[in-house]
This record gives sequence, C-alpha cells and structure tokens, in this order.
Amino acid sequence: MNKKRIFGYILLGFVISIFLQNIFAEKSYASDESDSQTPSFENGKTNNSYPDFVSAADKAIECVVHIKSKYLSDELYGYYDPFYGKRFFKHPKENIASGSGVIISNDGYIITNRHVINNAKEIEVVLNDKRTYSAKILGEDSNSDLALLKIDEQDLNFMHFDNSNELKVGEWVLAVGNPYNLNSTVTAGIISAKSRKINILNDGGIESFIQTDAAINSGNSGGALVNLDGNLIGINTAIQSRTGSFSGYGFAIPSNMVKKIITDLKEYGEVKRAYLGIYIADINSQVQKELKLKNLDGVLISKVLENSAASKAGIEDLDVIVKINDISVNSTNQLHEVIIQFNPGDEIECTVIRGSEKKSFNLSLGS
Repeated sequence: MNKKRIFGYILLGFVISIFLQNIFAEKSYASDESDSQTPSFENGKTNNSYPDFVSAADKAIECVVHIKSKYLSDELYGYYDPFYGKRFFKHPKENIASGSGVIISNDGYIITNRHVINNAKEIEVVLNDKRTYSAKILGEDSNSDLALLKIDEQDLNFMHFDNSNELKVGEWVLAVGNPYNLNSTVTAGIISAKSRKINILNDGGIESFIQTDAAINSGNSGGALVNLDGNLIGINTAIQSRTGSFSGYGFAIPSNMVKKIITDLKEYGEVKRAYLGIYIADINSQVQKELKLKNLDGVLISKVLENSAASKAGIEDLDVIVKINDISVNSTNQLHEVIIQFNPGDEIECTVIRGSEKKSFNLSLGS
C-alpha cells in the first residue's frame, strides 16, 4: 500500500512538472517573439529609442551635389638661354578643385564653401542623379567661407533650413557630402560642441562652428549637416587633423548664420552686417574675481563705442551680456553667431548684468 502511494506521488509530481514547463515555455516564446518584432519609427526614433537614419538620409542625398571648379594658377618654369644662362618665366596652369554643395531651392540655388570655388573661372555641378550643369557665382563671403551658386533648372529637390539656435549637444546628426563625384555619402555622429572657434578664417572672420564626430573628409566641404528630420542645420566646412584625414573632429557653419548670409548674397551680392558697437571678451576666473561676478556666465563688454547702438541704448563698459532676445550667450563666438543673424536696423533686446542687477535694453542695431 505504501509503495502504491509513493508511486502515485511520484507520478503526480511528474505531471505537474511537465505542466509548469509548458507554461514557462509559452511565456518565453511570447517574450522572444515580442523582442524580435521590427521596431516602429516615430519622430526620428524607434520605439526602442534607436535613431532613424534612413529617412533623413533619403531626403538629404537628393539635395547634395558634387562641385567641380576649374581655376588658373601661375606656374614657374625654368629654361636655359645660351646667351643669358638659366632663366625663368610664368605660365598659367589649369587646376581642378572639387567639393560638395547643397540645393536650397527648387529653382537651382546652391550653397557651398567659398574655398571650394575660390578663383574659379568655370564651375560644374553634378546632381545625385548624374545630371550636369554649369553654375554661376552669385556671391561670396570670405568672412564666413560661404558662396552662393545658381544653376538653370526647375523642380529640383531641395533642403529646408532648421533652427540651429535650438541644437543641443548630444543630438544625432548626419554629415552628407558628394566627394569625387561618387554620389552622395552619409556618415552619422552627434553634436559634440557648439560655438567652436578654430582660427581658420582671416581677420574679421566669424567662427562659431558646430563640432561633430560624424566623419567629414576631403571633398565633403560645402556639404550638409542634417538632423534626423533631414533638415539643414549646418554647412560642413573643416576638419581638425594632423594628417588631413578625419580624426574625430568635424566643423560646420550653423544654419541660421548660413541662411542670413546667403539671403544677403542673393539680394544684395554682399553681406549686410549688424553691429552693437562694443568690444567684448570672454569671462574667465581672473575676470570673475576682479569684477566680483557671481559666475562665469555671459560675455564681458570691455568698451562701448561712442554713438553706437549699445551706447544710445544705455549699455555701459563692464556690463556683462547674458542674453540677446531669448537666446543665452556665454562666449564671444556665440554672441557673434547670434548678432550676425540680424540686419542693420533690427530691434533687439539685450539683457546684461551690471553689478548685482539684471537690466534689459531695447536697441536698434547699427551698420
């Protein structure tokens, strides 16, 4: 009798074990199936927060072009004269440079870097679908290294500008270029820093670059830096490298600065720059200590020029600018980037710290 009871208990335990294993297996399979489902995309991200590069790349590559510029340079040649010995003469030589550009309208306006078309006597533009056009230079700006070109065509795919003032460090971006006429190439990265100055432009040049770790190499100059919506947030301009190849640092001109400069080149053939009429300096620990400032925020006004926009508004020497309109500024590069977005005569609000007080001034920018 005891043996039968023991055998019954063993059999019951075996049945229960099999039943529990089936339940757990079903749960496991359900979990595996859920994990293996293709993620859906919304607002540039998947439901697992993975960025959607595909749709942004699809939009951008149709708007980025290859630019080939031909220019002349004087080459020095030597020869032997039987009466005067060795002599030299200059002879013009045709050179070819290449880079990228971005279509910004359906009727053929194109942005690129000035150094891509520098001194060119002939410019060829090749679209992503291999159509080829001759381009005219409508304007150049050496202080920003930007140029505006025009081709004779309609109904082109073009890129929309986005607001570079709202960019955040850590955002995903794509660098899109068309180097060496190989069709557009796309690399991904993040915004590493904003308002960078790397001292590559001439005196008077405005440098407030977006820094990215998206790979930018030779031939990508003039190409697009885009966000996950496929909109333009910068024009790729430079890399910082000891070898000439990408080593983790790429730089782009912010789209708001680009839009203002290109609009002026289109309308006037030159850039109309607005001025506050001040000398400025970055705030460091020594300046903070000497002026007894609460923190390192803002930009120091070292001198206000007479009869300038700032002077007429009541701004004084040693005021600290902390905000233009609703945009906070914490470096001279950033202040330059903000001011260049305005036209002479535009009304702005300038918020400063004077002693322990915060003051706001409305002023009309000068020219």
